[in-house]
Amino acid sequence: MKSILRLILLAGSLLVLTGCGSIISRTVPGQGHNNQYYPGVQWDMRDSAWRFLRILDLPLSLVIDTLLLPVDARHGPYE
Repeated sequence: MKSILRLILLAGSLLVLTGCGSIISRTVPGQGHNNQYYPGVQWDMRDSAWRFLRILDLPLSLVIDTLLLPVDARHGPYE
């Protein structure tokens, strides 16, 4: 029972931490790099020391960026 709880906590933590590319590219100044559409995916695909997190973050960023397409169309490029 204790190991199942730990596994659920780990899975929940990973889900909370993924999607950061979408959030960071829209909220932190300078991280959007003038991308209007799919800024989270483009933020994830940059070359950085955290490449291994791309596997976790990219699918959720793709979903979040797709859901936010109408917002991105009205907002314009993120700086």
